[in-house]
Amino acid sequence: QVQLVESGGGLVQAGGSLRLSCAASERTFNTYAMAWFRQAPGKEREFVAAMNWGAYNTYYADSVKGRSTISGDRAKNTVYLQMNSLKPDETAVYYCAAGRYLVRNTNYDYWGQGTQVTVSS
Repeated sequence: QVQLVESGGGLVQAGGSLRLSCAASERTFNTYAMAWFRQAPGKEREFVAAMNWGAYNTYYADSVKGRSTISGDRAKNTVYLQMNSLKPDETAVYYCAAGRYLVRNTNYDYWGQGTQVTVSS
């Protein structure tokens, strides 16, 4: 069982930056794909970014490409999501996920509790 704990959310002005962290309870090195999703009130959970530890491939939603970076620290078993030039419509709860396969849908095995990101205009 993998436990994921997100942190780093908060209130930021439009155009600002945040770095979210996701700490895993056990080694995910070469085992799991890691991803970030977000869910705004009344909307479905949507893919933001994902990475594969083994080949270190990264994937991004078109809406964040060029403004966000997913990365990982194997020694800390932690995955990060750096978000820049944030927009008010990116206000959402951001979730970390881990799974066997690197996919852009919600078919991940483990989920964190989420961290709130609020972008003010």
